[in-house]
Amino acid sequence: EQAVAVAGGIIGGILLFVLIGITAYLLWKKLCHLLSYEKLTSPVKTTNASAIFQDQSTSEIQLKSTRSRSVPFIIPPTLHGRDWINLTNEEQVQEDSDPYMIPQSGPRSSFHSLAGAYVVGTINPQLYKFPEDKSETDFPEGNIGRLWFSIEYEQESERLHVSLIKARKLQPPADSCSPFVKIYLLPDERSYLQSKTKRKTLNPQFDENFVFQVSSKMLLQRTLKFLVYHVDKQKKHHLLGQVIFPLKNEILTDDNKLVIWRDLEKENLEPPSDYGDIQFSLSYNDYLGRLTVVVLRARGLKLQEESHAVSVYVKVSLMNHNKFIKSKKTAAVLGSPNPVYNETFSFKADQTELDTASLSLSVLQNIKGEKTHLLGRVVVGPFMYTRGKELEHWNEMISKPKELVKRWHALC
Repeated sequence: EQAVAVAGGIIGGILLFVLIGITAYLLWKKLCHLLSYEKLTSPVKTTNASAIFQDQSTSEIQLKSTRSRSVPFIIPPTLHGRDWINLTNEEQVQEDSDPYMIPQSGPRSSFHSLAGAYVVGTINPQLYKFPEDKSETDFPEGNIGRLWFSIEYEQESERLHVSLIKARKLQPPADSCSPFVKIYLLPDERSYLQSKTKRKTLNPQFDENFVFQVSSKMLLQRTLKFLVYHVDKQKKHHLLGQVIFPLKNEILTDDNKLVIWRDLEKENLEPPSDYGDIQFSLSYNDYLGRLTVVVLRARGLKLQEESHAVSVYVKVSLMNHNKFIKSKKTAAVLGSPNPVYNETFSFKADQTELDTASLSLSVLQNIKGEKTHLLGRVVVGPFMYTRGKELEHWNEMISKPKELVKRWHALC
């Protein structure tokens, strides 16, 4: 019995050892198979590759003579067999019997080194250009010129830097034009800075820098005024137009240089009325039932006292059947008989109320320690309340919904 047990153990050990050996052999063979390289049996792709190099040399020779403006869009071999949508818009697709043919012309691409790549279309570089600056080309009908300038404010030195860049499409009274620009920092109209005169050009390029000394507290109450003149042969000055640019709505810091363009406006050449004039725009939105008033500027005001302590503002009131509905006020401008506001106000007014509603604009002067003084007033509205220019302004607003209608009115 002991001999049988010993013999059985020996046989079992031998079988286990053989099983381990077979398993190790199979694993070693699989590992060698993974680490080995397969030898290519078909020489087809090798011949294709040599043909490709010949095609490349041919295409390089052709590129020296002519270059296509379009860029070929090539599909690599790994993506063959996909369902590609047929190209439109008159793009030409290469339809060759040999699907592995490389294009003979066109810019060299990294895909040229790939056997089996073929062209499916071209990319037009013109479609990826940045859009041109429309401020150089889009001039509305009746435009009398356009002015470009930039502004920057230094907080530490309290200096306002104004760069006069250029003007375009000026409309002089004669055939030739020799323009220059005067720059004011309102409300100071006694002093100004002037550019050089550009001879015989409707599109002058100035590229001149100017500096105004103004404190940061007063900066937002100031307004830039540009007057563009033409000098004739007798050296007389003719005003071509002006640009009024209030600084109160701008964010001016050391690192914020603003480049701005504005269309020239014609200056009102009529002398101011006895109490001064006010310019504002009216607009009515019939869908929203909203009446909009933009108070622009006033001129020729008869101030009771001319000093920097005097503040002038405009009060806009909506009336209905001579009953007060609502009023709003502009910010006060200090010490100027020609204040600039550029402030917008909106009032709710149903379309059925336009025949009985009216707007009253009052220009008021305020002196510290004294009562508010009325400098002048104007009322615009329907036939029930107004006549003349005030009635025309109101009717034009109604006939042109959602459009701003701008006019000057004499104060009374």
